[in-house]
Amino acid sequence: MNKGFTLFEAVISLTILSAIIYLASTSFLNLVPKYRLEKAVWEIRSALNSVRYKALVEGMSFRVKLRSDSYSVEKYEESTKIWVLAEKHILEGVVVETNNAPIFTPEGTVSGLATIYVSNAWGTYKITLAITGRIKAVKI
Repeated sequence: MNKGFTLFEAVISLTILSAIIYLASTSFLNLVPKYRLEKAVWEIRSALNSVRYKALVEGMSFRVKLRSDSYSVEKYEESTKIWVLAEKHILEGVVVETNNAPIFTPEGTVSGLATIYVSNAWGTYKITLAITGRIKAVKI
């Protein structure tokens, strides 16, 4: 009685296994743009909320400037009457477009209302900012 596999059976099994692994890895690589887009939208929403609460707590105005691949947070120095960079963040794998740089006041309101589009190969999200500080993100 022969036990075990022949060389031909082992080669066929390894070929099938490598094909399955190749297809699975390709599927996972196609998901990278989706997660980069969702991460960028989450990061922008979190930054806008955080800046709003900083303005309330610290009693000074803050501004969020969005660029095509990054955003920065600036605070307004009353004594010098200039905007000072507080922090800057890079967004990977997405393109950001906006019509305005929202300014959060110490009263909790927003001036310079903004519509922000975040997009990449996976799709586009639209983030809108209301005067009350409400942030809404919708996939379009």
